[in-house]
Amino acid sequence: MTALLDALRTLVGPANVLTRDSHGDLSAWERDWRKRWHGQALAVVRPGSTAEVAAVVQACAQHGVAIVPQGGNTGLVGGGVPDKSGSQVLLSLQRLNRVRATDPANLTMTVEAGMVLQAVQQAAADAGLLFPLSLAAEGSCTIGGNLATNAGGTQVLRYGNARELCLGLEVVTAAGEVWSGLSGLRKDNTGYDLRDLFIGSEGTLGIITAATLKLYPQPAASLTALASTASLEQCVGLLGLAQARLGAGLTGFEVMNTFSLQLVRRHFPQLAQPLAAAPWTVLLEYADADGEAGARSRFEGLLEAALDQGLIGDAAVAESLAQSAGLWHLRESIPLAQSEEGLNVKHDIALPVSAIPAFCQRTDAALLAAIPGVRLVNFGHLGDGNLHYNVQCPEGGESLAFLATHEAAINRIVYDAVQACGGSFSAEHGVGALKLQEMATRKSPVALGLMRAIKQALDPQGRLNPGRVV
Repeated sequence: MTALLDALRTLVGPANVLTRDSHGDLSAWERDWRKRWHGQALAVVRPGSTAEVAAVVQACAQHGVAIVPQGGNTGLVGGGVPDKSGSQVLLSLQRLNRVRATDPANLTMTVEAGMVLQAVQQAAADAGLLFPLSLAAEGSCTIGGNLATNAGGTQVLRYGNARELCLGLEVVTAAGEVWSGLSGLRKDNTGYDLRDLFIGSEGTLGIITAATLKLYPQPAASLTALASTASLEQCVGLLGLAQARLGAGLTGFEVMNTFSLQLVRRHFPQLAQPLAAAPWTVLLEYADADGEAGARSRFEGLLEAALDQGLIGDAAVAESLAQSAGLWHLRESIPLAQSEEGLNVKHDIALPVSAIPAFCQRTDAALLAAIPGVRLVNFGHLGDGNLHYNVQCPEGGESLAFLATHEAAINRIVYDAVQACGGSFSAEHGVGALKLQEMATRKSPVALGLMRAIKQALDPQGRLNPGRVV
């Protein structure tokens, strides 16, 4: 592959073609965030423009080499790291990190795919506007990766997934051509919606290099609270009451079970937890275009009504931005606490909200019967029906041995129960390499056939992120 590496160095500069021989350890790109997937790349290539991305794709196509696109490498399903063959080029988009244009009147901003999500949020704020996509990994994930996986996050309830926040894309195809679809239009019925084809495709159909994003006015007031409840049924009841009272102003509704916050208390004792431990804790966020006084009155009125109706046992309302950030930090620290506790079996599932209490009751019981002592870390976005239903080994157990022995059986129990409820085994993390078997066995054969036909049409040689999704 010497000829390809020489060509790549000519295209993007020697400093932006990283190999083991020239730069040593490449594990920052070759190992995933969960440390479960570790491959070996032929090279890590870092183009600095769309034209360079296109040229790299053309060069790899000429030499018959597969490409694995990567943003911030924060994915959870093994979709952004190379395999172990040492023959794949890992294409890092992180140098494509500029704001190309901001249009306040149109409420849009065009950014390159390698921009870190937090930087996108800040660029919108600098323009006096809001880009509402928010994830625990927002300090390191990139907007291109968010779109490639159709990321969700904490404000889907109000603003939708990444798909709903994108109006147009720029994409490099498998042939190295550039499709420029960076439209800021909200209405454009001129044929198939190519944008939606590439969003959520995990780099298997094309490489996203830029996007035109929807912006929103900044809310005049934003309020956050924690509330303790005795059951998931009460959480669902509180959600219904909050939607009725707050309407579209309800921007976040997160649930956390006892053990998830216990892990945070164990590994991050410096984080204040203002409420006593309860079976379930709800994190609510309300954003309003009116002033602080009216918004606070409505928000506190909701919590008082919930107390009167027996839906919650206690509540704590943030009195400052710092306190609000602290409450969110509790929620966002759960995955980090899990990582500190050891490897675990993660599930990113979607269910009808109405089905969630019964699903959890039945599935909790089935798992505890199959593996006595297993610990369940259940948290997530109840407002849009997305749970992170994770399984930790029994106290004192060895996590690697636990995964080797029980992961397949745990997945079968959980995914069978999800399927029985009409749910999805992947809500916001994607399929990647981790859930290929679930796709093959649980997805409709008709749907799989259509997906394979699209893949064949857009990437006939199978060079873009092979072994992912289908």
